[in-house]
Amino acid sequence: MSDDIKTSYKIGQDNITPFGLDIHNPVFLISGLSIVAFVLITLMFQEGAAAFFGWLRPAITSTFDWFFLSAANIFVLFGILLVVTPLGKVRLGGQDATPDFSYIGWFAMLFAAGMGIGLMFFGVSEPISHFGSSMGGVAVGDNGVRTDWAPLGAAAGDVAAARDLAMAATIFHWGLHPWAIYAVVALALAFFAYNHNLPLTLRSAFYPLLGERVWGFWGHLIDTLAVFATLFGLTTSLGFGTKQALSGFNYLFGWGTGSVAIVVLVTVITAIAIVSVVRGLDGGVKVLSEVNMGLALLLLLVIMFVGPTGDIMTAIFSGGAAYVKEVVWLSMPFGREDTNFAQGWTSFYWAWWISWSPFVGMFIARVSRGRTVREFVLCVIFIPTLLCVAWMGAFGGTAISQVVADASAPVAAVAQELKLFEMVQDFPFSALLSMVGIVLVLVFFITSSDSGSLVIDSITAGGKNDAPVSQRVFWCSFEGIVAIVLLLVGGSEALGALQAMAVSTGLPFTVVLLAMCISLYMGLSKASKQL
Repeated sequence: MSDDIKTSYKIGQDNITPFGLDIHNPVFLISGLSIVAFVLITLMFQEGAAAFFGWLRPAITSTFDWFFLSAANIFVLFGILLVVTPLGKVRLGGQDATPDFSYIGWFAMLFAAGMGIGLMFFGVSEPISHFGSSMGGVAVGDNGVRTDWAPLGAAAGDVAAARDLAMAATIFHWGLHPWAIYAVVALALAFFAYNHNLPLTLRSAFYPLLGERVWGFWGHLIDTLAVFATLFGLTTSLGFGTKQALSGFNYLFGWGTGSVAIVVLVTVITAIAIVSVVRGLDGGVKVLSEVNMGLALLLLLVIMFVGPTGDIMTAIFSGGAAYVKEVVWLSMPFGREDTNFAQGWTSFYWAWWISWSPFVGMFIARVSRGRTVREFVLCVIFIPTLLCVAWMGAFGGTAISQVVADASAPVAAVAQELKLFEMVQDFPFSALLSMVGIVLVLVFFITSSDSGSLVIDSITAGGKNDAPVSQRVFWCSFEGIVAIVLLLVGGSEALGALQAMAVSTGLPFTVVLLAMCISLYMGLSKASKQL
């Protein structure tokens, strides 16, 4: 262990091993029993639970929208600071370390773990929603200009401005800010694990702030919060994926979208995810991530070249330019007239990304040894942002062009989970493209579930990466069970129930991430002075 961090902590010293398991006590017991209790109570009091979930999300996002927006801005600024200062010279694993994965394999795992299902679900629906709402600039005030979008001068009927606004708002939710959230967690975990030989778990990132106390109560609290955030963040994404995949199968084959279909689909996909978990990182997650990346790029290229290529290119470049121009204004936590955008969209997204950050951050940390801090931040924040601009421009640009050509186009009217399939309806081989879309959703589902299980298992085993396989199977199974329970209990508002749990865990974990920035800065400052 490095000279600047001295600790008596030994991995496994407070682990218990019943039935051949390797459990970090009390993180596994508290988080596991709490989640079991949550499932049972929700099933026992379904009506009350549904009402509670319906109240919870808007209550948090409307009260703490300023906090979520401010925190996300801090994460972006912190990432820029790491790139432009000498802190960026520090290499994860030491100055002689070399990367474990090629750039292609690394990018594939970043992309698949980071946002997969969300891109499939929101790639069409979000640009259309912004375009058709007051955010799009088509609905305007008495003076003919939306005052809250005055910088772009979205006059009534200005379709080009409406499209740019829709794309800027969409890219904002999938660009720099969410990837900066992931980067903070991933970099902190990787630095303290690889440069200071501490266990790969959330508590290790707080050693400069807490010292030996990270191995006691405060460390247990941090890791337990990370488990809750990861599980409910994952189940939210699995819920989106389930709704979209079922809707796709029903759209193509009439299979239905009821309770039985939900249980069957989540069970089958969870079983496949368990197989991937058993195969491990290289044999399961990495292979599936690369397959998914290939399929995603194939679908993206087909949409770009078979669809309205000119409109897509305009949406990508003009929408991307609008995002760059308006990102500061979009990020402002105060003085907003359109509170629905900040509270109904941005607050939820930031809470969702933050609840995902322990899972995605730890996964990215595990595959990022050997990268410099500067290389890491540039690749983790900016490369995926560019991919998201291209993706949203292709899918959103195509959908918007259909609405512009025909205001009654079905893509504008169908439910969110059906918009992708309706958009490709007029494409050649539309059924095949829809099937590719469904397969992508399912494989994203699997990669999220199995990599999330690996992460939760590592946290609850005290930072070990070689805990018994049965523990990974346990967590993978419970991700599926929680997703089923929330989808069934939520009924017509099932996605709202899932979102409520992601937001509720994202709120306290935002405080954890802010403290993590301070701790990481302290550690990198000392390391950079030794170069």
